[in-house]
Amino acid sequence: MRVRRSPGARQAGAARIPRTARSLLAWLPGLAAVLGLILCADGIGHTGAGRRPPVAARPAALHPATKPHIVPRSAWLDSLTRHAQPPPRYDDKVVAVFVHHTDSPNGYDCADVPRIIRYLYAGQTGARSWDDIGYNFLVDRCGTIYEGRAGGVDRPVTGAHTQGFNHRSAGIAAIGTFTAGAAVPKAMTDAIAAVAAWKLGLADVDPRAEARLVSSNSLSRYTSGTAATLPALAGHKDAYMTSCPGAALSARLPAIRQQAARLQGRVP
Repeated sequence: MRVRRSPGARQAGAARIPRTARSLLAWLPGLAAVLGLILCADGIGHTGAGRRPPVAARPAALHPATKPHIVPRSAWLDSLTRHAQPPPRYDDKVVAVFVHHTDSPNGYDCADVPRIIRYLYAGQTGARSWDDIGYNFLVDRCGTIYEGRAGGVDRPVTGAHTQGFNHRSAGIAAIGTFTAGAAVPKAMTDAIAAVAAWKLGLADVDPRAEARLVSSNSLSRYTSGTAATLPALAGHKDAYMTSCPGAALSARLPAIRQQAARLQGRVP
């Protein structure tokens, strides 16, 4: 025979639960809420729009070089020499520099350089029918740097200095002839290194590295469309069938690359 317990008896049974245990049970919902807040504050349990965005990766270290002083075109190009020309053309950046020599006399007075550049301009735009002087920069034996081709020295102007590889490159012409045995002034090589370090530094290119360029025509050492790997600071002869910039200046290129890298802060 089953005996029913009265409501009073059930209440008496509940009274047997220790007071301490009942207190702990009462705290459990609050503890769960506190734990949830702690986990959310720590990023655990975030969902949907509340999730923390990922930490952005740090940008790679850049190696800019100080822009050297550059004499503007107006110093050598007068109204009598200037002719009508189309607007400048630009690339996205400069990843290579080609060094040339102008194959002109070496014993000039540096004060006479604007006139020499004017003659070079007249020859290239006249006899060769180019739209402008081909070199982006010219450097004299005293270390003075001149703006060559129009378009702005700070911008990646497409030059006309190296067949097949004028895009994404800049041309620096050493005024003079630097075949085997010729003296190459230190002021000139210092200036070439300064221009190269600055222009390549704008794209964070190491002057001692190599650049991948695509030949735009078959008049270079590479047929049109060929991807060529060339020194980032190259001699004209690296891309074209020529002896330019001459054996004496070519022999100085390794030291110029090293100096340009130093100007970019890559070496002590």
